[in-house]
Amino acid sequence: MSERDIFAPYVKEEDASYLDTTPGASRFARNESYLTLVWRKFRRSVTGMIGLVLVGLLALGAIFADFVAPVEPKQANIAFAPPDKVSFFTKDGFSFRPVTFPTEESTELDPITFQPIIGPDYGNPRPIGFFVEGYSYKLLGLIPSNTHLFGTGDGKPFHLLGTDKLGRDIFSRGVVGSRLSLVIALTTVAFITIVGTSIGIISGYKGGRFDNWVQRVVEVVLAFPQLPLYLTLATLIPVTAPTSVFLAFVVIVMAALGWAQLSREVRGKTMALARIEYVRAAQAIGASDTRVVFRHILPNVLSHVIVAVTIGIPTIILLESFLGFLGFAVKPPLISWGLMLQDTGNFSVLGSYPWILSPVGFVLLAVFAFNALGDGLRDAIDPY
Repeated sequence: MSERDIFAPYVKEEDASYLDTTPGASRFARNESYLTLVWRKFRRSVTGMIGLVLVGLLALGAIFADFVAPVEPKQANIAFAPPDKVSFFTKDGFSFRPVTFPTEESTELDPITFQPIIGPDYGNPRPIGFFVEGYSYKLLGLIPSNTHLFGTGDGKPFHLLGTDKLGRDIFSRGVVGSRLSLVIALTTVAFITIVGTSIGIISGYKGGRFDNWVQRVVEVVLAFPQLPLYLTLATLIPVTAPTSVFLAFVVIVMAALGWAQLSREVRGKTMALARIEYVRAAQAIGASDTRVVFRHILPNVLSHVIVAVTIGIPTIILLESFLGFLGFAVKPPLISWGLMLQDTGNFSVLGSYPWILSPVGFVLLAVFAFNALGDGLRDAIDPY
């Protein structure tokens, strides 16, 4: 009886790919890379796969934002127009193509707000199509184009989520604003990861007095109340400062206050790995500290760092949205999710026009996507 015949009954059906079915093979399992094993385990996680798909859609939407947006984000139309109604039925009966009814201002006034009544014009349905012509833009900043993923065939505005106080399309601004929100989050997390991982590994590996001094600095950074410090530092920048300077300052401040927690976590992992036999063996045969760190410790710490990154991105997105809501992050004419939420600060406006809360949906989608992805990666990477 061969080795395969002995162990085959104990191998799960989904793990049957481990069995080497090559005739005359002497090995029980194929040689597979670490990434292949992680992917096999990760794809069994329903939550992780949902998060991966959503993150992929967010990335594609941010890259091809102008193609996805049906209306020019800065184009002003009817202020506080409700979302356009989409239906398969018109006054003539069933329509095989979805249609939308344009929002029009009535000559009648609302008895409470004394504003013109805004509603759909059921007498002029407009068909909705895919890959239609619209406003001109440059795809990826290079290729001139005017084709959009969806919209009305006549090229008139289609407000899927309504408009804001200046009459700008909320859906288009949310899609285009995802670029800046995600770039801020990814840039900040990149700085946090590089600084936190480097300091954590060096501190945990060196130990002694150097480690003690580094940890005192880490404790000082962790002791800062972050939100009041963000607001205080943000007020130091003049209002007339360029937007790029303001954004760079916000990213640097968030990164300067965010690296300490990751550094403390990586330090603990490094101190545990430094006592493992293969690390001591490498030190005993004269391997340099650089080789030990990059060859033996860093690869084993990366699993924790990757999970920390996927969990840290939604934290930065929420923080940027909150600061943008308070007016301390992105400034017009740039667009971000936090800046769009400034319209929700007035309770009377929010009660009359609830669709201006739509940008919250973009934030919730991004936070859920990255958290779900991080949860799936944690289960796939953690050997325990």
